[in-house]
Parts: sequence; C-alpha cells; structure tokens
Amino acid sequence: MLRFLIAHAFAAAAASAFAADYVALPGGSFASVLPADAKDADVVVAPFRLRREPVTNAEFLAFTTTHPDWRRDGIARVFAEPRYLSQWQSADTPGANAPPSQPVTQVSWFAAQAFCESESARLPTWSEWEFAAAADATRADARNDPAWRESILSWYARPSNGALGNIGGAANVYGVRDLHGLVWEWVDDFNALMVASDSRDQNDPDRLKFCGAGALNLRDRDNYAVLMRVAMLSSLKAADTTINLGFRCAKPAD
Repeated sequence: MLRFLIAHAFAAAAASAFAADYVALPGGSFASVLPADAKDADVVVAPFRLRREPVTNAEFLAFTTTHPDWRRDGIARVFAEPRYLSQWQSADTPGANAPPSQPVTQVSWFAAQAFCESESARLPTWSEWEFAAAADATRADARNDPAWRESILSWYARPSNGALGNIGGAANVYGVRDLHGLVWEWVDDFNALMVASDSRDQNDPDRLKFCGAGALNLRDRDNYAVLMRVAMLSSLKAADTTINLGFRCAKPAD
C-alpha cells in the first residue's frame, strides 16, 4: 500500500509538471499523400486542436496509476502484446531507461486511445497528423522544400535502438513540437491507410507481403519520409508496440 501511495504521489506530481497543452490548428484543404478520392483530390481537414508535444512517461505513469487496468501487470493481452511498457523498470516505476520527460513508447493503439479518452480527447486522424507535420517554423506547408525534406530523412537514417531524446524540440508555425525526429506516432485510422481505390484489391494477400506495397497508389511519392510513416503504421496491429512508437492526442476545435 505504501509503495502504491508513493507511486501515486509521484505520478500526480509528474503529471502536473507536464500538464497537457493543446494548440489550435486551422485545418483547410490539404494535398495529402492519401488523396480523398484515391487519385488526386485534396483532403479537407476540419479545424482541430493537437497536443503540443507527445505524451511522456510521466504522464502515462499518472494515467496507469489512476487506471490500473492499463498497467503493465494488469492489461489484458488482447489490448497489448507482451512487450507493452517493457522498457519500464516495473509496472509502477519507469526507471532510468524511461525518464519523465521522454516520450512514452512501447504502448499499443488501444492504450494510447484509452489515455486520450481519459482527458476527453482522441488520437488524431492520419490527415490531421499529416497536416500538422507538413509545417516548419515559418510555413504551414514546407513539403516542397528539398532541404526540409532532407532534414527529416536524416532522422530515419539513425539507428532505432538508440536512446530517445526528451520532448521540447523547436516548434512549428502552429506551436506543435516533435512531430519529426523523436518518435513515430499512432494515429486513429492507422489500419485504413493502405486501402486501395479498387475494393477488389483489399483482400489480395500479396499486398501484405511488403508493408510498403500500398505506397504505389499514393500521391507525392518523392516525399519518402511521409511514405515511410504510412507504410510502417499500416503494417501494425492495434495491440502491437515498438521501442520508438509513441503518440499524442487531438480534440475538436473550440
């Protein structure tokens, strides 16, 4: 009991130190790599709010303390594979390998969605995430800048087994941080990203042999960094976890 109370106090203090901060994004017509008509139509993104930074270990500890069904030792296996939060020292102690201000990883889609629901939010859709991630510090859409694309691609070249950094990178024009260069991120509709325009293709087992196969139907194939995200997310199942996959939450516009 004493250990639980100590963990609960630490989680509450940590959550207070890293309180959720949502910023408003205007939405609009957007040239997504996943066009609205599966050919070349722009996607219309409604105004929404997005967490300024990814969810941290401190915040997720506060969540599992008050929602014990999502602890590492309490979660049902249908909602997460055995690697769930495996980098934490114990179910109630993130430890030295998971500092408080580091993005939480090794979380399933189910757990990420439950966390967002706990603060009256949800995971962002792919279109919302892509809309926010297209911006740099001064432009709402920097995707046509080769230097900007190259700076993002440089992160993909780093080994994925290195230590994660802390949140707090440079903000983009909307005030959102760490959309690139820190962790991959769950989106609400991750399992619908590779649906072909012809529904007859959806049950073709050959499409599942390579996680990037569906990228052949996408627009803007030169934007390799974004296409890698689509391919990776579409290869996952909702219970999967990885060492560099985190999340942030979204809300409707005020």
